[in-house]
Amino acid sequence: MEFNGKIWLAKADEPVYLEPNMANRHGFIAGASGTGKTITLKVMAESFAQLGVPVFLADIKGDLAGMCKAGLHSESMQKRITKLNIEPWRYRVFPTEFWDVYGEYGLQVRTSVSEMGPMLLSRLMGLSDVQSDVLNLVFRIADDHELLLIDIKDLKAMIRYISENRAEFSSEYGNMSAQSLGAIQRSLISLEDEGGDVFFGEPSIDINDWIRHDGQGRGYINILHCVKLAQNPTLYATFMLFLMSELYEKLPERGDLDKPEIVFFFDEAHMLFSDAPKVLVQKIEQVVKLIRSKGVGIYFISQSPSDIPDSVLAQLSNRVQHALRAYTPSEQKAVKVAAQTFRTNPDFDTQTAITELGVGEALISCLDEAGVPQVVQRAFILPPQSRMGTITDEERANVIQNSGLKPKYGEAVDSFSAYEYFQEQAAQAEKEELEEQQKQARLEKRANGAAKASTAKKTSAAKKKTSAAGKAAGKAVTRVTNSAMNTIGREIGKSIVRGIFGSRR
Repeated sequence: MEFNGKIWLAKADEPVYLEPNMANRHGFIAGASGTGKTITLKVMAESFAQLGVPVFLADIKGDLAGMCKAGLHSESMQKRITKLNIEPWRYRVFPTEFWDVYGEYGLQVRTSVSEMGPMLLSRLMGLSDVQSDVLNLVFRIADDHELLLIDIKDLKAMIRYISENRAEFSSEYGNMSAQSLGAIQRSLISLEDEGGDVFFGEPSIDINDWIRHDGQGRGYINILHCVKLAQNPTLYATFMLFLMSELYEKLPERGDLDKPEIVFFFDEAHMLFSDAPKVLVQKIEQVVKLIRSKGVGIYFISQSPSDIPDSVLAQLSNRVQHALRAYTPSEQKAVKVAAQTFRTNPDFDTQTAITELGVGEALISCLDEAGVPQVVQRAFILPPQSRMGTITDEERANVIQNSGLKPKYGEAVDSFSAYEYFQEQAAQAEKEELEEQQKQARLEKRANGAAKASTAKKTSAAKKKTSAAGKAAGKAVTRVTNSAMNTIGREIGKSIVRGIFGSRR
């Protein structure tokens, strides 16, 4: 909870605070299942909101929605409040927005294919290195000619067009085999089946809509419902990484602030790094290092510090470690690694304490006001002020219906883009060919009606007809090609620049 401008996170012999001006040095919440990580996440999110810091978090189990309702008093809550001597105490409602990639449990989160970019899309589709290289060329061709790819049918149309003109493009951009282009097309079909036809589209999410405050100056808590999304770990991790990259690419440099501009919680963070290629991990490390200056705090939640690569873990300065179990050699090693990440407290053995912690108890080390890691404290996490658990479907629907953002994100928009453009050009080519055929038919009719027309003249007319039809078809195809290469930029009007993850800036 917020207390005297700080985040009162837990209570040992003395209160344990997280300093707001150090909150953008990122953090980590770890612990075995059922040890209290979700409660810690709720307490931190509520505290940031009270301080006027918007929050974005993933609700993996569907049990964080209660933040939009005040907590319910109970005997167990009273015991905890009394034990920790929390004064003053009150239950609170927090300003909340619900989001959902599938549009079922919140405002729909969408993005365009162009905005996600080839790197993240390649991982999403499970492409090989060679296929990823080809997909990069597909995006390069689209970007060079300012061709906007909004949804999957746009990307399909682009790949089909490149396949039909592969020789021409290969001479300029490098070889693109028919096998690789075909494999990408097949992967797109699988992506559609997994929901890609839903979350690729417009209106795209505007990250500025996460950075909002209510009439009391409190930051909004943006909850992304991920129960269904997390059933596909790669899809969940890639989409969350894209959202994080949007913050990095779109927010301006802010330098050191008294408190973050926004805090981003990444639950089940092990999904992000599982089977991730080295180049992607390096880029994540780079973003975590640099996004601090944008006023963004990133907090990873997972079972063990060993779930996070050392290069990324080294950037996470504010740490909360709940209990870990050590029944196997690998678990014992994980406990030792977790203990070594803390600054030692001479009052207890950190490694032993990790296995002894009860539910709601944790080892905590945060940066002080000067940015120095404090010695680890064994403390009890404060209870949340909002409702524990989830809410009813009716309560959720009421929050969504009353959202000020519903008019913006409530309905999908199918803008003019690659698919529509190629459809338009194909229709125009067919129209021109039909007009040419009709013209030739009229000429043939007049020729047949002339009684004195010689056989030679008829033969000549037939040859002219074949030649003219071929020229018309060639003219139509050339028109499609030239238009795609020269005039399709009317939708964007300027060159596309891509950021660190290949996302459009």
